[in-house]
Amino acid sequence: MKKVLFVCGKNRWRSPTAEQIFADHPCIVCNSAGLSHDADNPLTSERVAWADLIFVMEKAQRSRLNKQFKHALHGQRVICLDIPYDYTYMDPALIGLLKARITPKL
Repeated sequence: MKKVLFVCGKNRWRSPTAEQIFADHPCIVCNSAGLSHDADNPLTSERVAWADLIFVMEKAQRSRLNKQFKHALHGQRVICLDIPYDYTYMDPALIGLLKARITPKL
């Protein structure tokens, strides 16, 4: 079973939506976190090390992930989805984007 981590800024809208819609996927176990210090579920080194595959929503988040958690990254693939901070939790347009951009990578 592949361990997938979804990361956004505050873990309020995009990454929790991704976690929710892929929670029942038969080939993965997933989690989500945020890079900001005030994130609802802050990203930790343990979560980064746990993941086999990491999806970030924006390029700046990939850079920040690499800078802050370089010591915890051990060859995991980090994929940027290029999904801006324009959506709320479980927004149908966000769900469509997430499914279209993530499913082929799983």
